[in-house]
Amino acid sequence: MADFAAIAQQFVDFYYKTFDEGRSNLAALYRDHSMLTFENAPQLGTQAIIEKLNGLPFQKVRHQVATLDAQPSNENGGILVLVTGALLVDEEQKPMNYTQTFQLLPDGQGSYFVYNDVFRLVYGA
Repeated sequence: MADFAAIAQQFVDFYYKTFDEGRSNLAALYRDHSMLTFENAPQLGTQAIIEKLNGLPFQKVRHQVATLDAQPSNENGGILVLVTGALLVDEEQKPMNYTQTFQLLPDGQGSYFVYNDVFRLVYGA
């Protein structure tokens, strides 16, 4: 079994660096049967997912990961990844807390792709 925790860490580092620098470049991580649920709005397929991410109402963003948990998720090498953190958008000084869950599946070529992606902002009580 591959080191799922190390793979999850590498994925998260790459994902958020790429997101913060150019959301369109995330397309290679998704497939036509991938699904993103962003704040209760589901998007199916690479094109719809990237359109959603590019349509978010901010220009600049910076993710700050606070926690990362990972588990093997199936016999085929899938990895479940749960991230919590904060993000700063545009010129805002106050970060917004978020949680994001990824289901990564092997692509058969030694890499992984995002099969499921669920994102939620976490608001204080």
